[in-house]
Amino acid sequence: MNRALPVVHLRVPTDEDAYAWHRVFDDPDVMEFHGGKPAELSFYEELTARQRRHDAEYGFCLWTMLDGEGQVMGFTGAQPWPRDWGPKGEIEIGWRLGRRHWGKGYVTTAARITLERVRATGVPSVVAMVNSRNERSIAVTRRLGMELAETFTTETSDQLGHCYRLAL
Repeated sequence: MNRALPVVHLRVPTDEDAYAWHRVFDDPDVMEFHGGKPAELSFYEELTARQRRHDAEYGFCLWTMLDGEGQVMGFTGAQPWPRDWGPKGEIEIGWRLGRRHWGKGYVTTAARITLERVRATGVPSVVAMVNSRNERSIAVTRRLGMELAETFTTETSDQLGHCYRLAL
């Protein structure tokens, strides 16, 4: 049985989205693989500002993800890998979704839109960096057709991670 794809809209993050992201990610379950605890509002203020710069410079970013009623659910998109370790110089696709929206197909739908948009800019491939215990995100990488390229230990948490890769 195929279920209908959920309605998802992606937009460049606004100043107000910093507050929305802070609110929807204020959940230990959501943050389990992102440091374990909710981030401060200032983190999201900087992140949304950086994503606006990415959109202006590259034509893609981590977009704010909205449901059919225009409610902020999280983000999905792509950005240059931001750290000194890992796949430096590559484009990372990523997502984070508020807990009440899990399991409904929103991330896969939004990630497919992201892949189309990133492909249109001429990017030849993307990576997804996923904690090896994050079964939900690993399932998304599989649905997108990504393949495990390497495993690594993160510098910040000493946890095992996976780098998935997809040629566009």
